[in-house]
Amino acid sequence: MSEFKLPDIGEGIVECEVVKWLVGEGDAIHEDQPVVEVMTDKALVEITAPESGRVTALHYAEGESARVHSALFSYRPAGQAEAEPAAEAEAEGNAASPDVGPTSLPPESASAGASEPLPAAAQRTPASPAVRRLARELGVALSEVVGSGKDGRVLKEDLQAIQRAASRSAVSSETAVRVEQQSGLRAAMARHMREAVSIPHFHYGEEIDVTALLALHQRLKATADARGQRLTLMALFMKSLALALGEHPRVNAGYRLDADEVHFHQHCHIGMAVDSPTGLIVPVVRHVERSSLLALAGEIARLTQAARDGRVGGDDLRGATITLSNIGALGGTYATPIISAPQVAIGAIGRVQHLPRFDADGAVVARAIMTVTWAGDHRVLDGGDMARFCQAWKGYLEAPESMLLHLG
Repeated sequence: MSEFKLPDIGEGIVECEVVKWLVGEGDAIHEDQPVVEVMTDKALVEITAPESGRVTALHYAEGESARVHSALFSYRPAGQAEAEPAAEAEAEGNAASPDVGPTSLPPESASAGASEPLPAAAQRTPASPAVRRLARELGVALSEVVGSGKDGRVLKEDLQAIQRAASRSAVSSETAVRVEQQSGLRAAMARHMREAVSIPHFHYGEEIDVTALLALHQRLKATADARGQRLTLMALFMKSLALALGEHPRVNAGYRLDADEVHFHQHCHIGMAVDSPTGLIVPVVRHVERSSLLALAGEIARLTQAARDGRVGGDDLRGATITLSNIGALGGTYATPIISAPQVAIGAIGRVQHLPRFDADGAVVARAIMTVTWAGDHRVLDGGDMARFCQAWKGYLEAPESMLLHLG
């Protein structure tokens, strides 16, 4: 018998939620076959079989949290799959037909003993370890459950049916509440945020006139559409952000608390906060400083769809040097984002509003105004650092043609 232990599947991840078993106990598996889907604090990950064989036990129920390096499931390797049952059958045969000797029972006693049922306490309800664990959590005695599986085996569905019945029979009142256990992505995010709030934050807000940027976007969008690509404003935000970070590298840094060091990055990897059905996921757009707008557009589209499907790969979630959140896509105007260590800055973009503003002649005109709120780590940055950086970024957004001077 072999045990498959949950491998280390990401930076700092110590546990994950078992979302869905793709095999059952007794199923044959082959090497690299998907066995189970688990949810980390960042994405849904498929775990595959290390070799061919047959599953003998699943150690976690769906919805449970599994620790890294703990046994996820047990299996019998293919080389042992046929030899062991024969040995077991031989052992059973020997036990059933002992040699007759001075200590053997008379035939009458043997047959009488065989016909007597085992005491109830000695009978064990058939169920997998994962089902037994779930029963303990629910406070359900397996001996009182009528199993719907083969030979009366208790399945997870049997326990869930009991739980649903108990919920329906509960007396409801005005003070009743629905309790939901935090698990998977949201539980991991909660732990990460508890650590993040220990960072000494300060915030800096600004209004940016993006009238010219919107006009440029419309002109470029037609070319992108002709090539079958969707050019969003986020590509323009990121490209201009990379240019501003090149001028203000202290904002594109990381702070290592254990060594009290500031690491200045020579590249620009921008984390892009995406609202997914399972929670906030932050895939990373890499090397924005050297990517074309069309390349950025393609990568943003790929990562956004993968995040919403919950299938972002581990490599796409690591190494961000700064994060940008477009809260305006959901209608928000202002937000105060929380920094994700070891990064030292995060920005939250608000929705674009058409508002009255005075032009150079004092006349009231309609302008497209976008808000942004930056959070900075006060151990590395101060207000002046953030203000100068944000003004450089604002300059590129308000006069987008000025980016041409810096594009390679």
